[in-house]
Amino acid sequence: MVIDKRVAKGASLAALMLLGAGLPGAAQAGGFYLQEQSAKGAGRAFSGETADQGAESLWWNPAAIGGMTGGDAYLGASAVLPKGKIKNTNTLILRPTQTTPTAVGGEQTASDPINNGVVPSGAIAYALTPQLAVGLALTAPYNFTTDYGSDSWVRYTADKTKLRTIDIQPSVAFMATENLSLGVGLNIEYADATLSNYLPNLSAVLADGHQQLKGDGWDFGWSAGAQYRAGPVSLGVAYKSSIKHKLKGSLTNSDLLLSLEPQNGTTDTHATFRTPWQLSFGARVAVTPQLTLNAQATRYGWAKFDAIRLGEPFDVAIPENYRNTWGLAAGVDYAVSPQWTVRAGIAHDQTPTRNGERDARVPDSNRWNFAAGTSYALSPSFTIDAAAAYIAFKDANIDRTTAAFAGTAAQTPILVDGRLEDAHAVVLSLGGRFTF
Repeated sequence: MVIDKRVAKGASLAALMLLGAGLPGAAQAGGFYLQEQSAKGAGRAFSGETADQGAESLWWNPAAIGGMTGGDAYLGASAVLPKGKIKNTNTLILRPTQTTPTAVGGEQTASDPINNGVVPSGAIAYALTPQLAVGLALTAPYNFTTDYGSDSWVRYTADKTKLRTIDIQPSVAFMATENLSLGVGLNIEYADATLSNYLPNLSAVLADGHQQLKGDGWDFGWSAGAQYRAGPVSLGVAYKSSIKHKLKGSLTNSDLLLSLEPQNGTTDTHATFRTPWQLSFGARVAVTPQLTLNAQATRYGWAKFDAIRLGEPFDVAIPENYRNTWGLAAGVDYAVSPQWTVRAGIAHDQTPTRNGERDARVPDSNRWNFAAGTSYALSPSFTIDAAAAYIAFKDANIDRTTAAFAGTAAQTPILVDGRLEDAHAVVLSLGGRFTF
C-alpha cells in the first residue's frame, strides 16, 4: 500500500476532530459553558441574574452595578461532581487492510470520564459617583477535564482533554435615568487546551499510535446590558458576544508504524474556534417584602461553533454544526429574617449537539437543574452564600462517525455507536459578599 502526501493532512484532520469534540463539558448549561459564577445565583438555578444587582451579577449583566453606593465585592467557588457511563453498543472500525468493518474492541464501558472540578469566580465594583460605577469580574466560563483509558472503546475519538479559561471583564455602568441603568464590559479571555486521542495503525495486530494537540492564547469579546428598576420590579436584558479564539501551539504524532512512521513528530500550528454569543432576559418581582420571584430566558448562539479550523501548514476545517439553543429558569428568594434568606430554582437547558453528530468526547444532552440555596448576613458588611444543585441529563446516543487519516489512502473510518446513560452531576457552591 502506498501512502501519499495527503496523510499529513489526514492526521491533522484527526486532531481537528479531536479539538472540535474536546471543548464541551457538563455542568449547569448546555455545551461547554459553565454558569457557576455566583453562589447566590446557583441557589435559584441562575433564574434572576440578568435582573439582579451587585458585583456578583456582573458576568451576566454589566448594568448590575449601576446606581450602587460605596464598594461591593464577591468571591466564591463551585465544586462540580459529574457521574455517568459511556457505553459501547456496536462501534466498528474499517482499516485499509480490511474489507468489512470489525468491532473496535477495548473496554466497553467508560465510567465517570468527566473529572471532578472546582470553578472559581470573583468580582469587585465601586461607585465613582451616584450615577457612575466601575467593576471587574474574574470568571472561568469554560473549564473541564475528561479522561478515558488507553483501552477504552472511545480511544480513537477521545483520550484525555483539558480545557482551562480565564475571563477578565472590566465593566462600567451609568444611571441614564432614575430607573434605567446601562452597562458595557470588555471580555479579555485566555484559553489553554490540551487534547489527545489514539490513532489506529494500519494493522490490528500493531499497537495504537497517539496524537496530541495543545495550544493557548488571549482573545477578546464584549458585553452590554440594561436594567429597568421600578419599585418591586427589576427587568434586565444583556448580550455577551462570541469570542473567536486562536490557540497557538503544536500537533504531535507518535508511535505510528510502517508507512505511517514519517508522520511522527511535532509541528507548530494554530487552531481557531468560536464560543457562542448569549442574549438573556431576566425579571425579578418582589411580590411581598419577603418573597421575590425570578425568571430568566437565555438564547445561546451555538451556531457560531460551526467549525474548527487548523491553520498552516495544514489549512483544514471540520464542520461542527452546533445549533442555537434556549435555556429557561425560574426561582424564588424568601427572606426568613433581615439576616437570613433561602432560595430555590429549576432550569432546563437544551444541548447544542445534534443527533447523529454527538461524540464520546462531548457526552452532552438536554438537562434539568434543581437547585436550593441560602444566604446569611454575618455582619452588616459580610454575607455568606451557599447552594447545592442536582443536574439530570437525558440519555443520548453517541453516534458521530469519524475517520483517522481522512482523505488519504490510509483513511480509517470509526463508525461510532454508543450511549450516554445514567448521567448526572452534583454542584456545591460557596461564596461571600462584602460591602465597603
